[in-house]
Amino acid sequence: MNNPTPLSTSFEQVPLRTYAERAYLDYAMYVVLDRALPHVGDGLKPVQRRIIYAMSELGLSAASKHKKSARTIGDVIGKFHPHGDSACYEAMVLMAQPFSYRYPLVDGQGNFGSPDDPKSFAAMRYTESRLAPYARTLLAELGQGTVDWVPNFDGTLKEPKLLPARLPNLLLNGGQGIAVGMATDIPPHNLREVVAACVRLLEKKTASVAELCEHIQGPDFPTGGEIVTSRADILAVYESGHGGIRQRAVWEREGEEVIITALPHQVSPAKVLEQIAAQMQARKLPLVADLRDESDHEHPTRLVIVPRSNRVDIQALMDHLFATTDLEKSVRVNLNVIGNDGRPGVRNLKELLTEWLAFRRATVIRRLEFRLDQVVDRLHVLDGLLIAFLNIDEVIHIIRTEDKPKPVLMERFELTGTQAEAILELKLRHLARLEEMKIRGEKEELDEERQRVEALLDSPNKLRRLIRDELLEDAEKYGDERRSHLVRREAAQALKETDLVAAEPVTVVLSEQGWVRAAKGHEIKPVELNYRSGDAFLAASRGRSNQLACFLDSSGRSYSLPAHELPSARSLGEPLTGRFSPPAGATFRSLAIGMPEDRVLVASDAGYGFVTRLENLHTRQKAGKQLLSVPAGGDVLPLAPVADSEEDVLVAATSEGYLLAFYLSELPELARGKGNKLINIPPKARKEGEKVAGAIAIASGQDCLVWAGQRYLRLSWSDTEQYWGERAQRGRKLPRGFQKVTKLTLAE
Repeated sequence: MNNPTPLSTSFEQVPLRTYAERAYLDYAMYVVLDRALPHVGDGLKPVQRRIIYAMSELGLSAASKHKKSARTIGDVIGKFHPHGDSACYEAMVLMAQPFSYRYPLVDGQGNFGSPDDPKSFAAMRYTESRLAPYARTLLAELGQGTVDWVPNFDGTLKEPKLLPARLPNLLLNGGQGIAVGMATDIPPHNLREVVAACVRLLEKKTASVAELCEHIQGPDFPTGGEIVTSRADILAVYESGHGGIRQRAVWEREGEEVIITALPHQVSPAKVLEQIAAQMQARKLPLVADLRDESDHEHPTRLVIVPRSNRVDIQALMDHLFATTDLEKSVRVNLNVIGNDGRPGVRNLKELLTEWLAFRRATVIRRLEFRLDQVVDRLHVLDGLLIAFLNIDEVIHIIRTEDKPKPVLMERFELTGTQAEAILELKLRHLARLEEMKIRGEKEELDEERQRVEALLDSPNKLRRLIRDELLEDAEKYGDERRSHLVRREAAQALKETDLVAAEPVTVVLSEQGWVRAAKGHEIKPVELNYRSGDAFLAASRGRSNQLACFLDSSGRSYSLPAHELPSARSLGEPLTGRFSPPAGATFRSLAIGMPEDRVLVASDAGYGFVTRLENLHTRQKAGKQLLSVPAGGDVLPLAPVADSEEDVLVAATSEGYLLAFYLSELPELARGKGNKLINIPPKARKEGEKVAGAIAIASGQDCLVWAGQRYLRLSWSDTEQYWGERAQRGRKLPRGFQKVTKLTLAE
């Protein structure tokens, strides 16, 4: 039995690591060069280039009728781009959306999406498309020997390696892409500005980026909006080739309503309304009463914001919305493109324009050389035809009598094969005398054209002027005014949470066990509220719901909380220990509410204190912050409000019935600390347990109540004169019956 033929063993063995590295690198280069990044020449990715070329091959020019998009996509994926039809169709749709492309390349008919949802376009079997007029700048010179042709994916057809762009489409329409290890984000620009910068660079090769930015003010987005990035920052972006551009919506007032007429690039109106509505539902935007979307064909963007009242600061409201919604958005810039050398890289503005002008110069030279070859070939043929016309009878005789007239004609009249072939293909009607005159006229015109083309090719200056004139011609034909205006604006700041809350009167109530609640209005009597078993009223303070309620514990630490976050007085409230983390053994002793600049008297029962502003009690820390230094075994006194009158009098009383009054101006204003001595308690008396029972500030016209248990003594501002003294003195003894003072309060 014959042995079976052994299997071939001619295969390559490579380590897995080497194979994996090579395979991944090949894939990465394919993604970078053939999928994700645009080329500096025509500013297109391969799929976009193939769509434009396929549409031109189908005859879908701007002057033709629209054709079903499915037909176009079928040709693209069947002939040039063997990938998914949905991805290919989406790439075509993007080039047709006027809100995505500054200068659309495709003219779509049907549902091609909307700014609310750019991917809401209809299926390709429903839509129709053709090339937009601007696409002619990419295709006009395609058949003039300007580009290299490469085989398609199966080698049966040829496709252009690049399109001969007459304008720097890369900057005009921009582009986005994510490759392996790199990405590109190129914003769109205004055609007239970019052409002006190109002309500047043609005339002055040493022009700096700053000089080019005298023409290119910044990106120009199709949806308009304002660019609020400073000129210095924009210049830095173009100098480095990467950075960010901040764009802001455009708004105006129409009566009491705010009308948004333009949004940042790639921002959905529906998403903006959703973001604002979310704040309204979360009760974080009470300044807005209603939202409406009144956009239509006449007004592509018209969002209406209705303020709650005419007292709302519209500018502050819009600044808040700019800071918290997509009404202001930062656009990433990364000028990463494939250069003329076939390598990707980040380039600054000058490098981009320089490379594109080099590409354009090479394209124009190839076009002129191609035309020169055509002219020379035609002149060569015309020279042969003129020889035939001058010897027409002999030529006819040779053709009639010779079996192979071509070599005879070539030998007799010293013609080339091309000339002899042209003579043999002449029709009888072209033998008329008039045809000879046409040939001579054509020869003269072609001679002039040849001289003109040769002069252009021989003179760099003339070639540069030709490129400049063509750029200016296209700018005049396709250019338009800038849509995104550069405006100097201050950075948007979100409103503070307290600024967003309605300023309603509230009374904050604190119980002895540290439970807090807030009642609407100032008419409530806190003592008459219900309290938990074993609990009772401790302190109350009147203020506004948009203010911070400040609390002071027995260790001298302060805490703060927005008043509108406090539970309603209809309930028993909630413990402050659930919101804050006071030191072990410390209890909440006092509270105050008011404007940050309002002043209060802070003191301890050791007889020391100072005046401070309420803002010094504000803190976001759950553990609070140390405000008053309290000696061991000491306690804090209730916070006492201070008026801004120079005649304010500070009244301090001890538990043994000594009272002292002096001008409040003698006490310093501090942010924190122990403070200065208010009233003197001798060491012996202190050892026996005497301490300060209270300290308050009274203004002219106010009365002070000195409490001894349930009894009180009313002292007017003028009555305090009998207890007058200097700060830190012992004071005078109160009348009999008030030898045991428990507290001081202001009379209602």
